[in-house]
Amino acid sequence: MAETLHIAIVRRVRKTHIEAFERALTEFASRSLAEPGARGVHCIYPPPGSDSTEYGILRSFASAADRDAFYETALYKEWLARIAPMVEGEPTYRRLEGLEAWFRTPAEAMPPRWKMALLTWIAVWPVSMIVPAILLPLLGPNFPHALASGVIAGGIVAVLTWGAMPLLVKLAHPWLHPGNK
Repeated sequence: MAETLHIAIVRRVRKTHIEAFERALTEFASRSLAEPGARGVHCIYPPPGSDSTEYGILRSFASAADRDAFYETALYKEWLARIAPMVEGEPTYRRLEGLEAWFRTPAEAMPPRWKMALLTWIAVWPVSMIVPAILLPLLGPNFPHALASGVIAGGIVAVLTWGAMPLLVKLAHPWLHPGNK
């Protein structure tokens, strides 16, 4: 099953170029959605009245290949050249992979934290019982307790990351996002 990739980018804009950067960002974000593999883009502006000049861009791609191809497009390279005089320093890029990535979809707002916590608990509870039940007999009684705990924790994380959470989020989508049909 292909997983959508989520990338968070932060840019610091020169105060004298904020209006021009915001116009350029709006135009670029809109145009970038037509690129193959683009699954969404969200722009995060500094709070009104704050002294912050940091802008966030959350991009979603269908795959790592689509992400890599996007960063090689003429559109992206033209964007970098256009904003070069407007920004300070290099951007920071971070792939989102934790809870925020499980629950984030390009077209919908994040569900309430209590729903994310409840769904995570529903996944963790049985997985935290099943994984030790499977691994402890395989490790045997003489396996060091501290190492067994690490192996079990790794098994739980793996099952949650690549199995339980993607499946539960998909099944619970109508509950997580009740306004979207």
